[in-house]
Amino acid sequence: MNPTDKAAALIEALPYLQDFRGKTFLIKIGGSAMEDAELVAQVMRDIVFLEVAGINPVVVHGGGKAISAAMEEAGLKAKFVGGFRVTTPEAIDIVSKVLSEQINPKLVQMIRVFGGKAVGIPGTDVFLGERIQGTDENGEKIDIGRVGEVVACQLGHTGSAHQAAIVPVISPLASELSTGKPLNINADLAAAALAKELKVSKLVYLSDVPGLLSDPKNPETLINSVNREEARRLIADGTISGGMIPKINSAIDALDAGVRKVHFIDGRRPHALLLEIFTQSGIGTEVTTEPTSHGTRRLYSVSAERNLRL
Repeated sequence: MNPTDKAAALIEALPYLQDFRGKTFLIKIGGSAMEDAELVAQVMRDIVFLEVAGINPVVVHGGGKAISAAMEEAGLKAKFVGGFRVTTPEAIDIVSKVLSEQINPKLVQMIRVFGGKAVGIPGTDVFLGERIQGTDENGEKIDIGRVGEVVACQLGHTGSAHQAAIVPVISPLASELSTGKPLNINADLAAAALAKELKVSKLVYLSDVPGLLSDPKNPETLINSVNREEARRLIADGTISGGMIPKINSAIDALDAGVRKVHFIDGRRPHALLLEIFTQSGIGTEVTTEPTSHGTRRLYSVSAERNLRL
């Protein structure tokens, strides 16, 4: 890029910087996006950029592949039922250790290396949960161990971090209401639950898929923007299927609770977070409460009455 192109990129970002200053974004990072240390470092640097720009980022992270590797090393076979990891008492100890001693501190340290401030917060200090059952291939309910769903969030630690301009980095574990013992929580669902409680402006899922595709086998068929009603139709007609259904349902649930927009982006792409947030076209799929026009996005102000169309 020549200097003029760089200046143009900054000017394109200007209305978004103005609109989002002081707002809270929740960023969930997981999947293969966490397997490349260089890409993870870029995401953490982007998060520092958000904080410097006056945005309040909250990070919820996964750790599936690292957990599976640690379980295999311990002689435990990873098993999934309906997208949930079967978590025995032995497995929950491994899950907790990997999340709390490996992944969370590493993400916090990366943010600090890039000049940001961050604090690791165990999910058990944020999420309150209850155990759930899984559903097998025959539709029968089965025990999947120490796996839960979020029933409430404790916001004290997150609020204190934001008041001190510190980025909270949270693991997907919950404290069981009846026992206080840890529960393994699907990171996508944990992120959505916290986003609803915080009423964030944006909930961003960074994973290893580019977003919603009209043809799952063709990445060129990316759907740039949908609203809730369109997303429901895409589920009904089979365009959205498999593991994307609970993700989209959680996005719709978050929108219904007051979250303004939900984004699905490919974390394997360098600086995916900044490209999605600070450009009009974005790089992934946004799910919004607002009307869309044939999958195209609109440049808008946070205040609806100041909406601008290109």
